[in-house]
Amino acid sequence: MQEDHKRKEEKELIRKFEAFLKNGESHYFEEEAFFEIIQYYLEHEKYHAALKACDIAIQQYKYSTDLIAEKADVLVKLNRIEDALDLIDDALTFTPNDPDLLIQKGTLHALVADYTTAISCFELSLDHVEEKDEILYNIGLAYQGLSQYDKAIKAYKEALLFNVNNENALYELAYCLEINGELENSLTYYQQFIDRDPYSEYAWYNIGIVYNKLGQYEKAISAYEYAVAIDEEFGSAYFNMGNSFMNLKEYSKALDAYQKTYELEGAGAETFCHMGAAYEKMGQYDLSVKYYQKAAKLDQLYHEAWFGVGISLAQQDRWYEAIHFFTKAVKIDPENSLYLKSLAEAEYKSGNVVSALDVYMDLSELDPKDPGVWLDWSYIFYEQGDYDNALAALESGLDEIPDNSEMLYRKVVYLIGKGMYKDAFNHLETALIVDFEGHSILFDFFENINTQKALFKIIDQYRKNHP
Repeated sequence: MQEDHKRKEEKELIRKFEAFLKNGESHYFEEEAFFEIIQYYLEHEKYHAALKACDIAIQQYKYSTDLIAEKADVLVKLNRIEDALDLIDDALTFTPNDPDLLIQKGTLHALVADYTTAISCFELSLDHVEEKDEILYNIGLAYQGLSQYDKAIKAYKEALLFNVNNENALYELAYCLEINGELENSLTYYQQFIDRDPYSEYAWYNIGIVYNKLGQYEKAISAYEYAVAIDEEFGSAYFNMGNSFMNLKEYSKALDAYQKTYELEGAGAETFCHMGAAYEKMGQYDLSVKYYQKAAKLDQLYHEAWFGVGISLAQQDRWYEAIHFFTKAVKIDPENSLYLKSLAEAEYKSGNVVSALDVYMDLSELDPKDPGVWLDWSYIFYEQGDYDNALAALESGLDEIPDNSEMLYRKVVYLIGKGMYKDAFNHLETALIVDFEGHSILFDFFENINTQKALFKIIDQYRKNHP
């Protein structure tokens, strides 16, 4: 009932404002009313109307920094970031220490990757705000943008001195420590938060993140369990607990944790996608497809979900159907080599050899340092009996990764296939020098006993000459 009354008041306010615009009707609007009008237009994505409302409001309330800040936000929505910066700079000439304007200016500079100026703005605002942890967090993000992780770590640690429960600062701190290779040494630092406040769910949650990043999944789960014991509605802790269970291959427990996240936070593409992954690992493909599709329905651009459907179908040898979903994933994330590899395999398994070769051509340009690309690409030619193209593809790969032993041994296979035994045995010696133990893969390709004996003889001779 109250909600209906509020909507009615809002509708009447917009009607009065639009009548004022259309007919030039005389009407005085309170500053707060202008904010309501602007928010209404923003919520309905009518950004030009919101800008018009801002201009009229500022004519009436010329020195309102709140309205100026609101107009800057609208300009950003219209992708007029430079205009927004000019507006804020003008306002700062008569209120140079206004913390909200300084923070907004810093945020805009960070948005255009001018991180040094952003840091200066945030630092100027520090003395004028109460929630210093949020400003220090933004400073940390700006230093991350500059790849100055030591300074970012320092800023996040300062933020946590003001607010140990700043979840974002705790999370980014762990990320920067990991980049710097300091994560393991930081465990005592994180333990200090728990010693200071053993009932801080965020402290337990973040030490769980650290343990998870270090691959200590049991300890991570234990930390998340403490977090949810303190706050039974901590959905993110259940979600991360699910991820740790997935890493331990305890898929049923992971599913229970994701289900709890869903119960607490409602439908979410990420949660449904992870539930799909758990069902997939358990071999329950009908359910994995169902949950991946639920995720994709919530977010059409969630490429992990489309890929998950493809993988679930591929696991059932439903290759032709899988192509459709791998293609959708690739369209959204065209530079994802895993998606392209899966698409190439599905095309090949479906008998679409030319399409598969085309995908491998794209992969060779996208990820030339991945030996799997060259091995799989060349193998298609080899299996078709096209030894020349198999060798040509593999040679292109060896130009990129000359000392890859698997590719060197594969070249031996292709040369034997072509009947070039002398060249094959010469290249075999090179491969043995690079990685002697790798020679076992050769026998996967040849069932002919005479060929196996010839290979074994050369390998045994090499072993004797190079004890």
